[in-house]
Amino acid sequence: MKTARQLERHFKGASNHRRIEILLWVNENKGITVKKLAKDLEANFKTISQHTLSLVRSGLLNKHYEGRAVIHRLSPYGKRFVKFIKEFQKVS
Repeated sequence: MKTARQLERHFKGASNHRRIEILLWVNENKGITVKKLAKDLEANFKTISQHTLSLVRSGLLNKHYEGRAVIHRLSPYGKRFVKFIKEFQKVS
């Protein structure tokens, strides 16, 4: 069972509307680059890069390198977070 501090790390990592958008977008577009994310979300590359870094540090995204490209996928915790977000969106 995760401690309150460990949970805080995940929640703080996702505590931004842009980061929530990124999590949802990565869920739908597995193996996406920061460049593609920035284009798809119509946002600045550096901004998206910083947000993905925060998500990686919080354990919600995984990244790996393919040449010069950095590919992002949801971590197992990220998948649970997306499930939680989608369920929470339905609550009125």
